Amino acid sequence: MVKINWNYIKTFLLIGVVFFLFAFAEKRNHARVLSEVNLHFTNSENLYLTEEAVNKLLIQNEVRPRSIGKETLDLSRVETLLESHDMVENAEVFLTVDGKMGAEITQRQPLARVMASAPFYLDRQGLMMPLSQYHSARVPLVTGVKEEQLEELHPLMAFINADEFLTQHVTGINRQPNGKYEIHLRRLDFEVVFGEVKDIELKFKNFKAFYQKALKDKKLDAYKKVDLQFGNQVVCTKK
Repeated sequence: MVKINWNYIKTFLLIGVVFFLFAFAEKRNHARVLSEVNLHFTNSENLYLTEEAVNKLLIQNEVRPRSIGKETLDLSRVETLLESHDMVENAEVFLTVDGKMGAEITQRQPLARVMASAPFYLDRQGLMMPLSQYHSARVPLVTGVKEEQLEELHPLMAFINADEFLTQHVTGINRQPNGKYEIHLRRLDFEVVFGEVKDIELKFKNFKAFYQKALKDKKLDAYKKVDLQFGNQVVCTKK
């Protein structure tokens, strides 16, 4: 008589049950319909688009969380869709275990507002960015610049944007027909001649030194023009 080893049978049955439950749970997980979309804006201090606008974009392109199963959602397609929006610089889309789609959205960051027949922003990547209906950026106003001159303008605006002192004081930039730039400052009644977009760091270093000395001597109101084009010199013209 063959002796039956019940321990082996129990072990095989237990393994079978585990595999069955795992497969069943996996199938249910893939078939689960997304319950909602959680949006997070990484630079949310200024919203150039809203959650409502993002959800509208998804719906228009048939990405409806309550009607799409997790197994049919193409994350890369959704990322590409979000990044196609005029106000989005980057998007990262992911799924959570509880059936939600998450998206981290980085908005484009304006550096300047360029006045043209149809005004637009210059963003931190040096590209044209349309104005937003939701928020108006507090950035310097640029005049005299054409679309083909944005590459020339970009390093100047990027430097200003990264400098706290310049961000507080620079309100406007004007490009003259000869390719030289003038800078307008907040609450100061003199013109700053920057010249061509070169030696940016040196010119602004010289300007800061001039500013601090003139402020200390209480002579900021004594000048009508400050010229930064001459190497280590700052050439001032009095009123």
